[in-house]
Amino acid sequence: MCGIAGIATTDLNAKVHAETIRVMCHAIIHRGPDDEGHYVANGVGLGIRRLSIIDIPGGRQPIHNEDQTIWVVFNGEIYNFPELRRELQSRGHTFYTHSDTEVIVHLYEELGSGCVDKLRGMFAIAVWDERQKKLLLARDRLGKKPLHYALHKGQLYFGSEMKSLLAVAPDLANVNPRGLLEYLNFGYIPDPLTAFTGIHKLPPGHLLEFAGGKITVRKYWDVPAYDTCFPNSEEECLEELERRVFEATRIRLISDVPLGAFLSGGVDSSTVVAMMARASSGPVKTFSIGFTKDDFNEAHYARMVADKFATEHHELILEPDVVQTVELLTSSLEEPFGDSSMLPTYYVSQLARKHVKVALSGDGGDEMFAGYDRYRIHNDRRIFERVPEWVRRLYRSRVFPHLPVKIKGRKFSYNVSLPWNERYIDSLSFLPVLERDVPLLSDGFREILRRGDDPGNALQRYFTASPARDPLSQLLYVDTKTYLVGDILTKVDRMSMLNSLEVRVPLLDHQLVEWAAGLSSHWKLRGRRQKYILVKLAERVGVPREALYRKKQGFALPLSHWMRHELKEMLSVLLEPRSLQRGYFQPAAVRKLMNDHQESGRDLSDQLWRLLIFELWHRNFLEKCVSPSAPYLSNAISCAQPSNPAVLTSAPAGK
Repeated sequence: MCGIAGIATTDLNAKVHAETIRVMCHAIIHRGPDDEGHYVANGVGLGIRRLSIIDIPGGRQPIHNEDQTIWVVFNGEIYNFPELRRELQSRGHTFYTHSDTEVIVHLYEELGSGCVDKLRGMFAIAVWDERQKKLLLARDRLGKKPLHYALHKGQLYFGSEMKSLLAVAPDLANVNPRGLLEYLNFGYIPDPLTAFTGIHKLPPGHLLEFAGGKITVRKYWDVPAYDTCFPNSEEECLEELERRVFEATRIRLISDVPLGAFLSGGVDSSTVVAMMARASSGPVKTFSIGFTKDDFNEAHYARMVADKFATEHHELILEPDVVQTVELLTSSLEEPFGDSSMLPTYYVSQLARKHVKVALSGDGGDEMFAGYDRYRIHNDRRIFERVPEWVRRLYRSRVFPHLPVKIKGRKFSYNVSLPWNERYIDSLSFLPVLERDVPLLSDGFREILRRGDDPGNALQRYFTASPARDPLSQLLYVDTKTYLVGDILTKVDRMSMLNSLEVRVPLLDHQLVEWAAGLSSHWKLRGRRQKYILVKLAERVGVPREALYRKKQGFALPLSHWMRHELKEMLSVLLEPRSLQRGYFQPAAVRKLMNDHQESGRDLSDQLWRLLIFELWHRNFLEKCVSPSAPYLSNAISCAQPSNPAVLTSAPAGK
């Protein structure tokens, strides 16, 4: 696990200075505290911060081929590299390390950009081809590892984090109102947008080639067709699922350093720990956290699972300094991120890093096997589609606007009146729901929304593109392409790497994902039973029933309590002139939200948390870490552009 960064120029005679690459690498030292490496030549500079996991003494990057015409820096792990190495050696390639990185070099010699099709793992890769004067960037299929890029003044900048780009090109810090609208809507900024107009995320399963001053981005992988696999029996389905989950877990145990697992006591993490225990010769190290408030403490379920599989269990019951942690995280996040479970993810990563360098997690099970409550709720609400569409449309336009804001069931009635896919998007969206009650956006911000692409359209496009017929499979596809990437995997990557910890995700092994996608919805949501076949597998491998058949919590935390106590004083920053004058929101609406939360007894902690993170990101990252003069909405409106899909096609340098 590492952090990568670099520059390629349109002027092939231009020299990239090593010191520039060092500055880019220094900005992400937390991703790789063990080592640093560089390669600079006319037209290119590559950098790497290394967290040494495999071939510790010999796997220093950048790594090159035999005649030093191909150079690679790489963040991630390739789990099938031993097989690839043997195959490449049989074809005459000579290796000088025992690392997984070197197989990428020789695969590129054989297959060019097609090398990524052979890789099984998580990765963000940069390959410099000296002969063709071409830079190749690639991101893994599901988006476990991040990769950002910007074409700026004739140079292509790239990095695992935007910090690297901003460290050497601070004028890239132009606030992107479109990206911020996406954040306010979903709590994260979906690919390929970022919080900055000139910086893009390379989407999962995509390649970028930079040659001759032009960028070309193309997709090399997507989730295959859903509902194409039909096991003859439940036993047959379970046997195949068990084989695939075990293999996906086993190959992720390759490491030259200690490894362990996050353990919440839920279905996903418990199943992964069960498989680790089966594959390991010694006790598995497991890590759990809990909070002192019993309603948010599921540590006893984790303890139960740890006892069952005889793990070396480490547990931390927290009374955290929430204010200090929020200050730290909003200083490190390059764009606002509204998932409050980043706090427990940070804490459990911190705990694990005291004992191991690598941890396995159970992320991905919900998107693959329909684990979120919203899938069941959405399925239940399909009954309202029996009401004719013209009646529902009439209700939204003629009746709903006249209902008192505080009337019970008002939000529910609007949601169920929508077409089924719009209903799902509406249920995930913070801003439209809030705006129907309390118009929050300023006139200037609202103008940007009116001129550009509605945030919900990004999800609509995935509905249109989904390789699925039934509604549940379409929801799973949309979440896999958006929420999983932009929220779940982003959270895990950022919080773990802040602690210099590598996290591996067996349930998102791409071969397992392809097979799971093919299973019909019947195996995933059966009646009101979510993750049906995965729960059956967990039972089969010995996970205690008490841990399986309980209310899903995930990384729950007492946010409402904190908002009324520990974070109450911090929350007051939303009403300071400095915040209200940024130009995003109507001051009266912010005051009303605060008053309703503090005085009426309504729990608006989720809404206020999102606004708090938004403001603290401006203060703690944008102003402190980038530039105190970075433009905000008041002078950025004129720069706002509708979402532009052209970033995914060829574009001449400088555009």
